Amino acid sequence: MSEMLSILTHAPSHTVKLFVDDLIPQLGEIIVQQNRTGLVMVPATDSVDGTIFHLGEVLIAEAFVTVDGHHGYAACMGRDLEQALALAILDATQRGHLLTERVSAFVAEQAHLLAEQEQRLLRQVESTRVNMETF
Repeated sequence: MSEMLSILTHAPSHTVKLFVDDLIPQLGEIIVQQNRTGLVMVPATDSVDGTIFHLGEVLIAEAFVTVDGHHGYAACMGRDLEQALALAILDATQRGHLLTERVSAFVAEQAHLLAEQEQRLLRQVESTRVNMETF
C-alpha cells in the first residue's frame, strides 16, 4: 500500500482526482474524519557523525477517511486537500479490497508513465554530460 501511495503522490493530482471521482459512485458510504493542512518537521541525517536533526518544516495536506467501513489515510506535500482526500479514499479501497482490479490497473498505468517521464529526464541529463581528462 505504501508503494501505491508513493506512486500516486507523484502522479498528476488532477488525474488522480478524476479517477477517484469516477470511483465514488461505486463505493459504499464515505466518511471524512479529517481533512486538513499542517506542518511536519523534515528529519535529516548528518553525513559525518550520523546525528539526526530537523532540516525544517514542510506544509502537508492530510486526510483520514472511512470507506464502507475501511480506514484510509494519506498525506502529501502542499495544500491540496482534494488530492489528500482522493489518496485517502484509494488507500481505503486497497485496505478493504474494493475495486482492486480497477485501482491496481490505474496505479500500474501511473507507475509506467512516471517511469517513462524519469527516463526522458535521465536522457536529457545524459546529453549534457561532459567528459574531462585530468592529468
